Amino acid sequence: MIEQYVLDLKEVDQTRVAAVGGKGAHLGELSRIDGVRVPAGFCVTTAAFRRIAAEAPSMNDQLDRLSQLDPDDREAVRTLSAELRRTIEGIAIPGDLATAITRALDRVGEQAGYAVRSSATAEDLPTASFAGQQDSYLNVVGRTEVLRHVTRCWASLFTERAATYRQRNGIDHRGVEMAVVVQQMVFPRAAGILFTADPVTSSRRVASVEAGFGLGEALVSGLVNPDVFKVRDGEIVARAVAGKQRAVHASPDGGTRVMAVDPQRQEQPALTDTQVLRLVRLGRRIEAHFGHPQDIEWCLVDDEFQIVQSRPITTLFPIPAVGDDDRHVYVSVGHQQMMTDAMKPLGLSVFQLVAGRPMYEAGGRLFVDVTRELASPGTRPGFLEGMGRAEPLIGDALRSVVERGDLIPPPPDQGPGIPPLPDQGSGAPPVGDRPSPVESDPAVVVALITRTENSLAALSRDIRTRSGPALLDFILADIQELKRVLFDPRSNQAIMAGMTAVWWLNDQLAAWLGEKNVADTLTQSVPHNITSEMGLALLDVADAIRPHPDLVAFLQRVAEENDDGFLAGMAEFAGGREARKAIENWLDRYGMRCVGEIDITRPRWSERPATLVPMILGNVRNFEPGAGERRFEQGRQEAAKKEREVLERLRALPDGERKAEETRRMIERARVFTGYREYPKYGMVCRISAYKRALLEEAERLVHARVIRDREDIFYLTIQELHEVLRTRAVDEQLIRRRKEAFRSYQALTPPRVLTSDGEIVTGAYRRGDAPAGALVGLPVSAGTVEGRARVVLDMAQADFEPGDILVTTYTDPSWTPLFVAITGLVTEVGGLMTHGAVIAREYGLPAVVGVLDATRLIPDGRRIRVHGTDGYVEILP
Repeated sequence: MIEQYVLDLKEVDQTRVAAVGGKGAHLGELSRIDGVRVPAGFCVTTAAFRRIAAEAPSMNDQLDRLSQLDPDDREAVRTLSAELRRTIEGIAIPGDLATAITRALDRVGEQAGYAVRSSATAEDLPTASFAGQQDSYLNVVGRTEVLRHVTRCWASLFTERAATYRQRNGIDHRGVEMAVVVQQMVFPRAAGILFTADPVTSSRRVASVEAGFGLGEALVSGLVNPDVFKVRDGEIVARAVAGKQRAVHASPDGGTRVMAVDPQRQEQPALTDTQVLRLVRLGRRIEAHFGHPQDIEWCLVDDEFQIVQSRPITTLFPIPAVGDDDRHVYVSVGHQQMMTDAMKPLGLSVFQLVAGRPMYEAGGRLFVDVTRELASPGTRPGFLEGMGRAEPLIGDALRSVVERGDLIPPPPDQGPGIPPLPDQGSGAPPVGDRPSPVESDPAVVVALITRTENSLAALSRDIRTRSGPALLDFILADIQELKRVLFDPRSNQAIMAGMTAVWWLNDQLAAWLGEKNVADTLTQSVPHNITSEMGLALLDVADAIRPHPDLVAFLQRVAEENDDGFLAGMAEFAGGREARKAIENWLDRYGMRCVGEIDITRPRWSERPATLVPMILGNVRNFEPGAGERRFEQGRQEAAKKEREVLERLRALPDGERKAEETRRMIERARVFTGYREYPKYGMVCRISAYKRALLEEAERLVHARVIRDREDIFYLTIQELHEVLRTRAVDEQLIRRRKEAFRSYQALTPPRVLTSDGEIVTGAYRRGDAPAGALVGLPVSAGTVEGRARVVLDMAQADFEPGDILVTTYTDPSWTPLFVAITGLVTEVGGLMTHGAVIAREYGLPAVVGVLDATRLIPDGRRIRVHGTDGYVEILP
């Protein structure tokens, strides 16, 4: 059937992606919108592409080889992509297919030229635009040339950039086909791009128009700088008219050429204000039709706008859905919890239940609405002060929102107290209501820990007896017990006692002695810090392995093969039984932890013990026996020595005895309570791990009953949805598939610290001028200066340190603690004064700077750097 190879654009809508590709489907849909003009044309369908591919059996082997390549192996991808293109371009278009295309040209009408444009089935999708990945050709003149360029479009499915893009986005090469759009060529006075959301700030209220003379190719290729207009609420709020010395126009013989712009026109805007506003209104109509912000290519022909492409803007971070049209300001939970990765639905829903205040999901992350805190004159100053102290970049962004005054509604009526923000680790509030003081008695901490241990023991005993819907009922009820423990006033009193004592020491000793961050040394090796104890305990595990070379060699093979069943094989080697027992004891105490541990779906160390082996081997290589005990004792002695020095210096001051005694009490208070701050989160993670074990056992039963395909499918259901699946023994497989696709797209997004309900990403800055030129500025969280080799580590499993190395990474949650014993300094992109990396760096005496924007990109791996943990900046050394 000839007609299956060609479809007129008027026959196409957005449901026909499989037949005409993303661009073709969008153009067909655009032509159906009232008031939107699209150049006439047709689509050469994917059926034609399949016909051509069938003529080349060698493509099967070529695609197999391409799918196995590393996308970073650019030379191999380039070579094989070129081979595939040559294969396609070498196939003659069959006569019946050529006839179908030329007849379609006749129906479109005789004219000077055509635009021949690629349209892949994985193009212009909501999660991947593929913009610029395949080829298109303008002003193609003559039937023979149109046919030749159709072939070239087919071949462009395998440009190096398209193949690499698919590899990186997890898209199967065999699952993508190519259609071709052929349209009448238009010859515009001006052309450009309209973004219906601001590409710089992501604000959905602001549209951005880029315009130049002639064809839009001049803008796309970077040949000229465009005029830029920003439009908000029907008004142009910003403009920048560029000097446009050149423009691209159609050539009479086909193709395009660059021409000089008349000097008198170069500084003139390509569009009038009236035209800009008319174009934005048109763009809003298109956006409303597709239900998503659009990247629109337009042409101005005889004072009429013609739309030649519209695709979703795939780089925008989603907006939390709260069910109203009010303006809101949101703060990222992940930046406070040191876990900015995307979370799966089960993890999101469990953490939402655990939280002390409502949290809203967007892009696989959680956010809290802080509009009320910012709007109320009573809460605003303390809230901004607390956020600024804890995370300066968030604090500064929020201050800029308040100073602007256009996003904060009037203060709400007095109602219930505002719940505190989630703590950066433990569940206690760094900002918000402050609990009343507690006495400086170590027994308070012991009692709190004992109560949590008893509660965990009861959970472990009782959860074993539950299954089916009753298991979910039990977990939902136990989450209330978890919240009772997390938000217990006595626990929060203890946490705040340690935090306020540290703040008092740093503030007062800086004022009295002129020394910054003295508390960092005074709080080394405090008791009851479950997270720092974890890192030191892994040094003890290494002590059990180090004396046995054959066992070390075995573990090196385990690290290479990532074999999680290695424990069973250890008994074959001298010392293996004792070493296995040491690892198992460590896992009993800490195996519920992992990277991103607040997400219940993340694999725990107890599930993937091979993850620990590289860290253990690093400890075997870099430390002597007994290093864990010596390290703790060294920190304790340094803290005691610093206390004696500080008190002696204070006594020499006017009113020195009073100052010294007051400081001594605060040091005691800080050392009593600072370590406990890590414990509530440990208890929370223990509970989450117990829930996960039980839920996975239930998931196995669902697999055996053929309700779900894989036990980890439950991760893509909320806990409430999972409850219903256990009750009905039925699941929506399409829902799980869509959730998996969404999660993959969310993984590519970078979550903002502060986001508004308009979608605007509000960024903060460090308002400081004390760092040397060229230094990377951040937040000082652990005092001292250290120089060493930077090791940029994005995956903890790939960490390999030598003595003296400095860790540079995105963020560190408690799971990174075992690595801290092997480094001399820390730099992170995300963090605050009381986040886990900061707390443990102080505990271990590591100079640390956190919140260094783009540190992993700006600091080359292996480069020597100097970390100024007292003053908060990093120097990249020659």
